[in-house]
Amino acid sequence: MKMQQVINACVLAASLVATAPAFAVDFSLTYLGQQIVPTATIFSATNVGGLSGIDYVAASGRYVAISDDRSGINAARYYDLSLDLTQFQRSATPGMAGVSFNAVTTIQKPGGGAFAVNTVDPEGIRYNAATDSLYWSNEGQRAAAGFQNPTVREMKVDGTHVRDFSVPTRYNPLGSIPGLVAGDRGIYNNLAFETMALSTDGKTLYTATENALSQDSLPSTVANGSSARILSFDVATGLSKAEYVYNVAPVVLAPNPATAFATNGLTDMVAIGERQFIAIERSFAVGAITPGTPVTGNTIRLFHVDARNATDVSGMDSIVGQTVQAVVKTQLLDLSDLKNDDGSTLALDNIEGITFGPMLNGKATLILVSDNNFSATQFTQFVALQVNPVPEPETWALLLVGLALTGGIAQRQAARRT
Repeated sequence: MKMQQVINACVLAASLVATAPAFAVDFSLTYLGQQIVPTATIFSATNVGGLSGIDYVAASGRYVAISDDRSGINAARYYDLSLDLTQFQRSATPGMAGVSFNAVTTIQKPGGGAFAVNTVDPEGIRYNAATDSLYWSNEGQRAAAGFQNPTVREMKVDGTHVRDFSVPTRYNPLGSIPGLVAGDRGIYNNLAFETMALSTDGKTLYTATENALSQDSLPSTVANGSSARILSFDVATGLSKAEYVYNVAPVVLAPNPATAFATNGLTDMVAIGERQFIAIERSFAVGAITPGTPVTGNTIRLFHVDARNATDVSGMDSIVGQTVQAVVKTQLLDLSDLKNDDGSTLALDNIEGITFGPMLNGKATLILVSDNNFSATQFTQFVALQVNPVPEPETWALLLVGLALTGGIAQRQAARRT
């Protein structure tokens, strides 16, 4: 790594680590541009779509993106792709220049072979450079077609299964199909493990339910929010560790008609410091209309999430009746406020994945991706944001120098080993 790259990395680290007082947010986000891949785009004999999680692989400068195809269209899979952010546009019709799919890999079930139809629901993905492997989440199922437990797994980059992480049994669906009957337990259908986050030190893996467990609270509606859980694992052992409550907000816009489908959920997180994250909440309502904006029904908001003072609820099978301090959320950005260069409001699809991208013009980037549900009325959308640090000059200047020295030492040690 060249010294300038070390300094760039230090700028990012210094802008995100917790040197300011607890719950402070020391960065802002601005809109760089977007690109759109049309539904029904074919790559290597697969239908590109359902991209629910994304992660940047710094060593290659490429990304991995997982599809939530339940082996219904093609086998469960993830893609290797490239994004040229210099070609992203603040335009309502940006095209897909700069978006290149390089490879597709079938995800293997334990024991080998592709997953059968409707036996898996891939959602989140993270790459670990230390092990050259991928962590991914499987949402599970609570439906008339059957109950499936949610899982968190590790695979090699060739898709081969490595191991399962130990998800507590309280997450397994039990009871009625809706999950709304007294005594029901576990995940709600399609509201489970959407997320995957790896701590900045690489020692802790996180997933989270999109909404609450059945025994904790109701799913999110226009009238009420939902008490989701963030679940952590020890990467070395695969054992589950602390759990924290994340209060998902109510659905933002009312559906039309009022009885139509509506939901809000925690769809992904990326770690930025000790038990701190940037999280996506995606609200959707059928027929929802905001005057002056494109009609997609989606409201996408990004939050700074701080779990440092949150209650560890891993010892609570249910949080009902318990005194619990949830994670602290601070809104960073409502993507409905973003404008293209012609003044038009950015039309938003079903944004579900988030990752940091490369440094661009000396600043960090944040990349979002949408799950088009393989629908002709939706689109696979990549949105690029710029991270603008607001450091405390004295404290963070000292930290930057320290990180730069540390990076230089690590670089010299690596050089001596080669």
